[in-house]
Amino acid sequence: MKLPHSFYLTQDVVDISRNLLGKYLFTNIDGLLTGGYIVETEAYNGIIDKASHAFGNRRTARTETMFQEGGRAYVYLCYGIHEMFNVVTAIDGVPHAVLIRAIVPVEGIDIMQLRRSMPVLKPNITAGPGSVAKALGISRKINAVSLLGDTIWIEDRGLSFNDEDVKAAPRIGIAYAGEDALLPYRFYLKGNPHVSKPNK
Repeated sequence: MKLPHSFYLTQDVVDISRNLLGKYLFTNIDGLLTGGYIVETEAYNGIIDKASHAFGNRRTARTETMFQEGGRAYVYLCYGIHEMFNVVTAIDGVPHAVLIRAIVPVEGIDIMQLRRSMPVLKPNITAGPGSVAKALGISRKINAVSLLGDTIWIEDRGLSFNDEDVKAAPRIGIAYAGEDALLPYRFYLKGNPHVSKPNK
């Protein structure tokens, strides 16, 4: 079943990031259903987090989606190349978001292979946030779209992981954030081949 709106309104973005592991992310783009379960996330703690796009209450055309009520997609372009999908969380005006970094594909794998130009299936098909978005057909066209609708959504199918199987580690590629770069806001399933590196 789809996650209820109340799930996304929780104001502890780190807790939500951990709890999204094992949830199933689906898209229906151009009538093509694709999806899989989440095995890697990163939390971004709003205006107090130097790694967040909204740090210091920065409101721009790009970040405005983050300030909306939780339960929406925040999709942005990274380095002018990769589109990345985030789950907007918390109440209206609180710009929390969780970056989805990796999933294990389970639905529409052939479609994902075509989108990723990958004739031979490999674990990196959905390893890393840019790969996840491309495989699932996610683009900025669905920025700010509700996660409660039929374009992109997240389901709870009863899959969960014990704490001993989950690693909390610093986020990737945010050295500019200073001391905040060291916060253990990245969560991943230990040993899963779809998790982006480093996965030790």
